[in-house]
Amino acid sequence: MKDLAIISSSVRTGRLSHRVALYFRNYIEENKLAYARILDLKEYNFPLFDERLKFQKDPSPKVIEFAERIRDADGILIVTPEYNGGYPASLKNVVDLLYEEWHGKPLAIATVSDGHFGGSQVITSLLFSLWKMRVRVVTAMFPVPRAMDVFDENGIPKDKGRTDKRASNFLKELFAAM
Repeated sequence: MKDLAIISSSVRTGRLSHRVALYFRNYIEENKLAYARILDLKEYNFPLFDERLKFQKDPSPKVIEFAERIRDADGILIVTPEYNGGYPASLKNVVDLLYEEWHGKPLAIATVSDGHFGGSQVITSLLFSLWKMRVRVVTAMFPVPRAMDVFDENGIPKDKGRTDKRASNFLKELFAAM
């Protein structure tokens, strides 16, 4: 079975995007599409890195674990909120931490907001950084507008049938690239 790393990138209190990460983990495992694990940047609580991992003299065990999970994953799903048209510093921090680990990885992006556009403005800046790392970003996107009205705190969608159909279409492209 394929291994999918789901990066839950928000570290804020009351974060809505983590609900979407929980949904995807549950959906993927319930449908036996892959082994899905959430890499929750709030739990990692990384400091601001001053150097790429390969140049760090004594990286922490958590940093090594994160890098190994990215390297070993067959694919990656980033779930990110949109903060003022950009993505959170916590995500930029780990994107820049690694380099070779990202090369050639199939990756999909789910964007989340409490507004009408579902985080779609974050795509441009995030794509540019990922392309520089030579990530294979799939074209399918999964925007989630008004996330607080769509998912509960456990990642259960209010309209499961419609959400599952969207997720299926979105994930087909990612799994085809894995």
